[in-house]
Amino acid sequence: MKYAGMSATTAAARTAATLLTLALLAGTLLAGCASQPTVTAPPRAAQAPQQSPQQATGPQAAQPQPEAAPAQAEAAPAPATVPADETVRVALLLPLSGKAASLGEAMQQAAQMALFDTADSHFQLLIRDTKSTPEGAVAAAQDALAAGATLLIGPVYGVDAKAVTPAAGTVPVLSFSNDATVADTHAPAGGTWVLGFQPQDQVARVVSYAASRGLTRLALLAPVGSNGDMVEQAMRDAAAKAGADVTRAARYQPTQKDVSDTIKRLSNFEQRHAQMAAARETAAAAKEGGKDGKPTAAVEDLSFQAILIAEGGQRLKEVAPLLPFFDIDPGPVRFLGTGQWDEPGIGREPALVGGWYASAAPDARQGFEKRFNDVYGQRPPRLATLAYDATALAAVLAKGHKAYVRENLTDANGFAGIDGVFRLLPTGQVERGLSVLEVTKTGVTVVDPAPTSFTPAAAPAPSPNTGS
Repeated sequence: MKYAGMSATTAAARTAATLLTLALLAGTLLAGCASQPTVTAPPRAAQAPQQSPQQATGPQAAQPQPEAAPAQAEAAPAPATVPADETVRVALLLPLSGKAASLGEAMQQAAQMALFDTADSHFQLLIRDTKSTPEGAVAAAQDALAAGATLLIGPVYGVDAKAVTPAAGTVPVLSFSNDATVADTHAPAGGTWVLGFQPQDQVARVVSYAASRGLTRLALLAPVGSNGDMVEQAMRDAAAKAGADVTRAARYQPTQKDVSDTIKRLSNFEQRHAQMAAARETAAAAKEGGKDGKPTAAVEDLSFQAILIAEGGQRLKEVAPLLPFFDIDPGPVRFLGTGQWDEPGIGREPALVGGWYASAAPDARQGFEKRFNDVYGQRPPRLATLAYDATALAAVLAKGHKAYVRENLTDANGFAGIDGVFRLLPTGQVERGLSVLEVTKTGVTVVDPAPTSFTPAAAPAPSPNTGS
């Protein structure tokens, strides 16, 4: 396999700064399902040296590097361990056939990169095809469990993860879904965590930052539906916590092609234009009467200083230009967004330039994307970093002889990965350190960096799910 890495000189300098346990990397074994061959990684000495970042240990934790993988921290003795010479089997449940096969293949490739970077010869990754269906996901999980898997990574979609949870029993599940209702840690052992990027965290981060910059009167534009409801509630909660207020909220049907009327209501467009017309008439009458002819009638200001647009992709590009057309200008009003904005070329839409949104710091991901492209000849999908970080987390815990029990998975210090610091919470949710990015004409720039550690540890909160 072709493998692109850094120079030996650079790698040596970086490796000196890593934990001793991470310098002892040996061969990596990738074990497929029955219909797939077993692929063995080249001996470590034959590969380009790589660096793995460390598990976050507090305020002094290092900033993740572009080639980052989660790694083990020096910590208190683990509550559960595995023998040093025991083979650890972890299953990766991905849609390798069916409608999502291309996504599954790319995520498998990202996981394989993590193996080369972090795993040792006692770690096996069992690749299982979910066939892009809940039934396929359950069958894949059952097959992996029968093969001895002690941790399930995946599946990708929430409906698949909900189906897998009861089948997993006491074996933990790290799903790639961003559906908060998938989280399930009610049982004393096992449990399902939601690794996907959740809009609630992104909304809270960008709203908090906006309020810290004096933007305390906020508006929301979001589609009707569960996702819009979740964003609105998260925005109201974050605003209340930050001393801000959501003064306006406008919702529209997801299938609604033209949202002009919704935006006009949001900006009080008709009323404000009537006031402007009245002001012009007053000025004209005054001028005819020999007065100075300056408008004297008041035109009310917008009731908000910033607006959160809960859209992404093509829909965002359709909605954003309508805002300035109906008097919500990106100069006096700051546009805010979620991780849905995190896509190449967003600055090509003039209305979004200057907007803020919360997402993982871009530097490490850009380094990963370059490596992925060098190895596989294509740009990875956004979810590829999740596959990398989850696989690396599993490999690093195994290297430290830590069993996949809840106490180890939910280490309060968290882990530093390609998408920044993250930690699994006892509720089944995943907390992430996010940056606030500003859209520019040529890309994005970081206006508020992501934290590099979690201090203090998060207090457990009630789980939003109802169980599976």
